[in-house]
Amino acid sequence: MTVLRSILFNAIFYVNLIVQMIIFTPFYFLLPRKVAYGIPKFWARSNNWLMGLIAGTTFEVEGAENIPKGGYIFAPKHQSFWDVFGLLPWLDDPVYILKRELTWIPLFGWYVMKQKMIPVNRGAKGRVMLDVMRRATEEMEAGRQLIIYPEGTRRAPGAAPDYKYGIARIYRDLKVPVVPVVMHPGLFWPRRKFMRYPGHFKVQILPPIQPGLDPDLFHQTLIDRMEAASDQLLIETVRNNPQVPLPPTAENRLQELGAEL
Repeated sequence: MTVLRSILFNAIFYVNLIVQMIIFTPFYFLLPRKVAYGIPKFWARSNNWLMGLIAGTTFEVEGAENIPKGGYIFAPKHQSFWDVFGLLPWLDDPVYILKRELTWIPLFGWYVMKQKMIPVNRGAKGRVMLDVMRRATEEMEAGRQLIIYPEGTRRAPGAAPDYKYGIARIYRDLKVPVVPVVMHPGLFWPRRKFMRYPGHFKVQILPPIQPGLDPDLFHQTLIDRMEAASDQLLIETVRNNPQVPLPPTAENRLQELGAEL
């Protein structure tokens, strides 16, 4: 049954994307930028609803009161494609730093550039990165939220931490709060797999780390806070969802923590 529900959800997920693009694209490009952002947010909400209806996967957001006003860096754990869109409805005006190649995709790239996302050539150095930071500073001054995954890429639940130092440099230069976010959607929407497992997970938005710390101290503080909260949330999520198959990384981490499930 889970296989059939997964197949059905994946099919409807892409149909939903195509249909909404066909219906809303004319309005999207005619509306003012921030008003138009409501269309991707509606798409995110509809995906979350479909995920619960078809796959039986639901979630809750805890700690939304920790989200500050104005510009800040939103720093979530990254385990699943769900992370890319799932929390859009909770953010006012988010902006991503993304591979410039994504902007070359017909229609999708136009959607991205309408929202003034920040494209970057990952192989470039020097002046290009200075331009990226200039753009990021402009967006922060406009009160937007910069989404950065501190570990850079998707990692399996329970995997050993691999936090990149780049976020510490951006924190130092932008001088805005950083909001850590922990969650384990990768148990239900695994990376590089089509399976979608039923269950319930929690997203925890932690108190922001205020600007002004030494970059090294900030980096270690971010790691310590996120990993401590992530470990406790992993234990809680697995206890509350005993039916979910665990990847080896999660099994190993639970053993290291001495968790009794």
